[in-house]
Amino acid sequence: MKFFIFLYNKERGKDMKISKFKECNVVFAKNQPEYLPLPALKMEDGQVISCWKASFRERLKILFVGRIWLNVLTFNQPLQPLLMSVNKPFKRNK
Repeated sequence: MKFFIFLYNKERGKDMKISKFKECNVVFAKNQPEYLPLPALKMEDGQVISCWKASFRERLKILFVGRIWLNVLTFNQPLQPLLMSVNKPFKRNK
């Protein structure tokens, strides 16, 4: 277990970065210093959409390895449905 924690902490800071986008209408954890603020689009049906930007190195790794790991804190509550995509999940109104 200590080995996992060491590797996990060593890799922090090299993770994908949160990317703010024009349609954002909320920032989660804005005043919670233990978390990074998460700009997102919160929709009326309960969907929450956030955007993440991979570094050049991460993009190469995804290209060759084909995997992305998702880490979710559930606080021992049921896991909510999740969807990861490279496609923008909404259309802009013009």
